[in-house]
Amino acid sequence: MINVFKALNPLNVLWLAVLLFALRAVYWFNMPIKMEFAFTTLFARLLIPVTNQYSFPPLLNLFAAALLVFIQALLLNNLVNNYNLLGKPTFLPALMYVTVSSLFTPFLVLTPPLFCNFLVIWMLFKLLGLYKSKDSKSTAYDLGLIVATGSIVYLPFIYFFLLIWIGLIIFRPINWREFAAAIIGYISVFFFLAVYYFLNNRLSQFFEIWRPLLTRFPSGFNINYYNYLVLVPVVIIFILCFIKIQQNFFRSYVQIRKSFQLLLIMFLIAGFSFYVKAAFQLNHFLLGAVPASLFFSYYFLHAKRKWFYETLFFIQLITIIYFQFNTF
Repeated sequence: MINVFKALNPLNVLWLAVLLFALRAVYWFNMPIKMEFAFTTLFARLLIPVTNQYSFPPLLNLFAAALLVFIQALLLNNLVNNYNLLGKPTFLPALMYVTVSSLFTPFLVLTPPLFCNFLVIWMLFKLLGLYKSKDSKSTAYDLGLIVATGSIVYLPFIYFFLLIWIGLIIFRPINWREFAAAIIGYISVFFFLAVYYFLNNRLSQFFEIWRPLLTRFPSGFNINYYNYLVLVPVVIIFILCFIKIQQNFFRSYVQIRKSFQLLLIMFLIAGFSFYVKAAFQLNHFLLGAVPASLFFSYYFLHAKRKWFYETLFFIQLITIIYFQFNTF
C-alpha cells in the first residue's frame, strides 16, 4: 500500500476514500445511540448557542467528520508538494493523515480540534511562506487572526500563538514589527468579541473565558494503558523517522531543515496544551495529527526495506481496527 501512495497519482484519491471508510467502518456499525454535539465545548456560547447537545444525528456526525478529514488530507498533501517538503511529489501525507486521524474513536467524530486542523494547515501555508517573503508583517497579522479564531473554537489553540513567533525566529531575521503585528492580529478578534459581549451585558463572562489558562499542569492521570497499545507502532515509526531525519538532515535544503524544526515544535505545542481543558479529553491530540503525518510520510518515503515498512504500516492499520472492536 505504501508503494501505491508514494506516487502522486490522481487515482490515489479513490484509494484514500476506501481506506478512510475501512478505518472507520467498525465504529460506524457500532456507534452510540446518542452522541454529544462537539460544539457544546465552545466558550463563545453567545455567538453559537447550542440548546440540545444530543440533537445532532450520530450517523451525520460521523459522516461529516470523515468528510472533513478527507478534505484536510488533500489540503495537507497539496501543502507538502507545493513546498517540496519531502523532496519529491507524493500522496503519502494524505495517507498518513487519514491513518493518524483514525487512531482513537474520539478522533472519529466532530470535535473542535478537528475543525482547528483546517487552521493548522492554513497556518503552515503562511509560516512556510515566510522563508522567501521580503516583508512578513501582513502575514504575521493574518497568523494572529487565525490563532484568535482557533481560540474561539477551542481555547487550547491559543498556545499556537507561540508558533507564530517561533516561525518568525526560524524563517526570518528578527524584526520587532512582525512580532507586534502578530499580537495586533490576535487582539483584533478578541476586541470585537469583547464589544459583542459588552453590548449583550455579559462582559463578566468574557473575562471568565480565560480562567482555564490558569490551570496547573496535572501531576497525574487516571489512564487505562491497554487502550493505548495502538500507539506502539506509532512510537516505532516516530523513532525510525527521527533516525532517518538525522541521517539526511545536513544533506537537505536549509528551508526543509527549518520546516521540520517548525513541525517538531508544532507537535510539542499541540501535545502539551491539553491541560487547559478542565477534563482530560483524548480528542485534543488530534491537533498533532498534521505534524505527525508529515513525520510519518518522511520515514515511509525514504525507507529502503519494502517488506519491513509495508508490514509495519499493515500492523498499524490492524491495531486501529482491532481497538475499535475492543475496549479494555
